[in-house]
This record gives sequence, structure tokens and C-alpha cells, in this order.
Amino acid sequence: MLQKVLGFIQSHQLCQPDSKILAAVSGGIDSIVLCEVLHQLKYNFAIAHCNFGLRAEDAEADQLFVKKLAKKYEVHFFTENFNTRAFAEQEKLSIQMAARTLRYQWFEQVRQQEGYDYLATAHHSNDTTETILLHLTKGTGIAGLHGIPPQNGHIIRPMLSVTKDDIYDFVTSNKLIWREDSSNETTKYQRNKIRHDVIPVLKEINPNLEETMQQTAERVSHAEAIVAAYMEQLRQQSIKEADGVVYVSLEPLLSATGLPVVLHELLRPYTFSYSVVLELVEALEGISGKQFESPTHLLVKDREQLVITPKNLSSFGSITIAEGQTEVETDNLQLKLRYADADKYKLNTKPHVAALDADKLAFPLKLRSWQEGDWFVPLGMNGKKKISDFLIDKKVPANLKSQTAVLVSDQSIVWVVGQRLDNRFKVTEKTERVLEITFSKTKDTGQ
Repeated sequence: MLQKVLGFIQSHQLCQPDSKILAAVSGGIDSIVLCEVLHQLKYNFAIAHCNFGLRAEDAEADQLFVKKLAKKYEVHFFTENFNTRAFAEQEKLSIQMAARTLRYQWFEQVRQQEGYDYLATAHHSNDTTETILLHLTKGTGIAGLHGIPPQNGHIIRPMLSVTKDDIYDFVTSNKLIWREDSSNETTKYQRNKIRHDVIPVLKEINPNLEETMQQTAERVSHAEAIVAAYMEQLRQQSIKEADGVVYVSLEPLLSATGLPVVLHELLRPYTFSYSVVLELVEALEGISGKQFESPTHLLVKDREQLVITPKNLSSFGSITIAEGQTEVETDNLQLKLRYADADKYKLNTKPHVAALDADKLAFPLKLRSWQEGDWFVPLGMNGKKKISDFLIDKKVPANLKSQTAVLVSDQSIVWVVGQRLDNRFKVTEKTERVLEITFSKTKDTGQ
């Protein structure tokens, strides 16, 4: 197993022996094996785990299990809780696609902030087979036939050469334990239906199905490389980026053969589906201003160009604030932080400034959107109050409530940002150190 994975890493030049790797770990058998393989091969790795809030106590148990796993390997542990159902409902996505979008957006955020070279996932050769069959069933272009690539930007899949049988043999010989997700057995999910009902029938025809599919995927990948060279020329001619906004000039594209396919390939990094691209092609001759959405981006036709901007997904997760950090910025707000000795500090009581007893805070703090059930103790009161009731009392318009952020220490809300402090964290005569946080908006949100 170790030689198989190491040979695959080396032949595809996935990483170097001294690379820093962030491993995506659910707690299931595949990701447990990924951790043990990275450990035995002596790679420098950390563990990242997502809790999508979909499986109640099981999800909490998974999170704790993976945290203990990181402690066992003595590696850094990163975790995040997501409001996946809210994101899926807003974006009209399946739960699986919503979770995938949030997961990879957060993984990349952690990878960049913490200085890791690569994100490693535990995909294996059976996943390649399932992916190709699923894409064929639902309709796909050439990219859907290459299966799962060994590398996609900073994402690497070092276990693509091993089978599920290899994985079971490895956990047996190494006496590993893992968390079993009961949803993997139900056939109500499309991938599971292919795994349990379709593949066994195909293996009756071809017992070496996984190997055959892997070879087919490699041949398709070479063909795709030819297409990619053509697409790169078009990108150079048509795409410019400034201040996080992507501008796509239509002039070089309108004469291209197979415009829908060409445009879909150009817009693939921004997660626009082929059906949306077909609607876009029909609208190219129309008036400016029509808007199109993907799970991660907004696109507007503006005269002879397309303008693409990223959506703010941070409202469905959180932003971590480390002790000593002096500034935090999201798409619509900015926080500036400074520490002061209490005896030298002049109290600022304006709502956009929070003066907190620094020694009562548990770092790292988290900045996130408020959620149903959240409560705090408003400054000047001794009793709890739900955030929802507080916003009603403040007469915050319904369409602006979702923009309300809260600052959290451990499990306690410290500040309804820009509106009211929690009484438990206020500065008192016993305070020795003050953390002052100043809130401002980075763009007009209509509030």
C-alpha cells in the first residue's frame, strides 16, 4: 500500500517530501487510511474536518473522533461547522452539492491562511469509476470523462491508484478504527445507487472494471489536454481580472466553433452549469444587465463583456480571529482590534466600538452570522435575550437581519456586531486588559 501510494505521488509529481499537506478528514475509512499513509510516509500534514450539521449527534461524534485523531498524530487540527441546509435552500442546490461547495471553499481558505502547500483528499480508484458512471448517467462533457484527476490546482489525491479492497486490507493489517457513516449504505443518494446497484452488474461483465475505467480516464485526460491548450489561448485573449472581479470579453468568443462548450469551459472555474451557459448564450444578443448565478459567483452581461463577481459564502461558516490579530475583513465588514491597559484606556460607548475584558475571552474568537436559537445578555441587563427578539425590538428590517454578525468566544456571544455588547464581557473596575474592536462596513449593504 505504502509503495503504491508513494509511487503514484512520485510518478504524478503531486508533492515533494518536505511539502506541507492539509488532509481533508471526515473520520470515515478512506480518510483514516489517508492519515495513516501520510504518517507512515513521514509527510508533514495537518487535519481539516467539516461538520455540516446534517447528522445531529453523529456529526458531533465524528468531529470529536477526528480531533482525537489529530492529537494521536500530534498534528494541527482545523474544524468548521456549516449551516448547510440554509445554503442549499438559498442557492437551490442539493445538500451534497451545497456541502461540497462550502467544504472546498473553506479548505482553500485554511490552506492559504495557514501556509499549506496542498490539500489532500482520500479519493481512490473506485471513486473514479463511480464518478465517470455518474457523469455519463446525468450527461457530461469531456471533463466529466476523465474521472477524478490526480491533481487539480492545490488539491492532490495521492490514493487514486488504490482500490477499496486495498484500503480494507490496510486497515486490517494496521488495526485502524474509523467512523461509519450510515448514509453511505442507503441508495437514496445517486452515487450510492451506482456503487451498490450498478457497479456489481458491470463487474459481472468486466471483473477489472476499476482498472479499465482508470485507463480510460487517463486516455481522456490526454485528449482533454489538447482541448485545454486551445482554451488557454482563448483565456489569454478574453479574460482579465482586477480587484477580484473577472471580465470576459465577448469579441474573441463569438466566432469560436461550439460556443456553448467553449463558454462552459471558460466559466468552469466559477461553477456555472452547462444549462446556465445555454441560457447565457441565448442572452448574448440581448440587452445588457441580465444576471446569471452559480453556487459561488454572479455573472452579468454588460454590453460587450461578461462581469463575474464572487459571492460571500462566509455567512454560512465563520471567520477565526487569533489572539493578537489586528484586523479582520469580509465582503461587507471590517474589524480593527487593539489591546490597552485598563488604567490607561478611555471607554468608548459608541455602538460600532466594543470594549471587552480581554482576560474573559477564550481565543480564537469566531465571527459569524447569527443563527436561530442564538442568545446573549445585552449590556445593562442580567437576563438572556434571543438575538431574534433583540433584532425585532431594534426594528431591524427583515431583509437586513441576515447581515447581522456576532462575535463568539468559546460558545458565548460577546457582541452583536455594531449593535450591543454582552454584559458578561464588559469592562469593569476589575478589568486589567481591554480589547477594543472597531466595526465599519467595507461596502454599502443598504443598512
